[in-house]
Amino acid sequence: MPSHLSRRNVLLAGAAAGSALALAAAPAHAHRRPRRLFGRYGSPSARLTSATLYVHPRGAGDFTSLQAAVDAATGTGRTLVVAPGVYRETVSVPADRTDMTWLGASEDPRDVVVVYDNAAGTPKPDGSGAYGTSGSATTTLRPDGFTARRITFANDWLRAGHPGVSGTQAVAVKVMGDRSAFFDCRFLGHQDTLYADSASLDTVARQYFARCYAEGDVDFVFGRATAVFEDCDFRTLVRTDLTSAPFGFVFAPSTAVANPRGFLVTGSRISSEAPDGYYKLARPWVPSSDPTARPMLTVRDTRLGAGIDAVAPYTTMSSGYPWQDQRFAEYRNTGPGAVITVPANRPQLTPAQAATHTRQAWLGDWRPQG
Repeated sequence: MPSHLSRRNVLLAGAAAGSALALAAAPAHAHRRPRRLFGRYGSPSARLTSATLYVHPRGAGDFTSLQAAVDAATGTGRTLVVAPGVYRETVSVPADRTDMTWLGASEDPRDVVVVYDNAAGTPKPDGSGAYGTSGSATTTLRPDGFTARRITFANDWLRAGHPGVSGTQAVAVKVMGDRSAFFDCRFLGHQDTLYADSASLDTVARQYFARCYAEGDVDFVFGRATAVFEDCDFRTLVRTDLTSAPFGFVFAPSTAVANPRGFLVTGSRISSEAPDGYYKLARPWVPSSDPTARPMLTVRDTRLGAGIDAVAPYTTMSSGYPWQDQRFAEYRNTGPGAVITVPANRPQLTPAQAATHTRQAWLGDWRPQG
């Protein structure tokens, strides 16, 4: 099994290699052009558009950090082209940066990494307490209309490195805006990796994830957003601090009771580094801030690997809110983790119900272009 430190090494390896490739001069052969620092997206001397800014970790762009570029990109419809590299920083995008786009300049999302290592229990530098779950996020995205392509969002905080910290939630990205889309992105962490949220309890935030990859252990895809995960890969990790099942849970939706649509996972795959049956597919999160929440998750046309406990894939998070009272359902899933041995533990949609559990129904009049 991988060591607990391997996660950080793997995380940084792809980005370091990509950065080296981008910065290295190409051999002086007539038939080979030098690699462009910003790929096919122009440069500061040949901008994609007048609203485009360029980020490069070693000074070849307009800015060396994402936060500096975000601060400068006032208004709406701005684009950040991000060169290969590891951007070790926290980034917060205000709500007024509507319709912002981040483009990873490489064709491989492993080459462009934004990462930090705060956890919920990490003390703030000013002594005002710990960060809390939301405050631990490496990247916080508040605006409507945000789009990211080919970028890795990560939190490489490790439990093993902080044995005295009890708040082990460590968010890679918190997404709050409506019409937020992610194409070919990666989300890396352990607990609470991808926080698909909304700005308030009475706000519906539609989010779309296509061809993405997310990994973690405890509740690593969670929140109250109306989110579609299409053609995505989810991977559960080994726990070196535990010796028995369950190691964790893939999904923890916290859908508001008035919202008819929570998480929809379709045409995707769930695999595992852990032993067979050591992970639950989901548990409902009813937060103290919304005790009326009725979490919703539909997993359909998806391959569930052997890491998922097929006999009892769902479990209750808080007493008084049993998973059976929530809106959990499956349809036409395959793989060893999808085998139905106890029908009462695997609520299934009928074909008529499944016809209404689609990307189009979840996203309404919004058609993200991927």
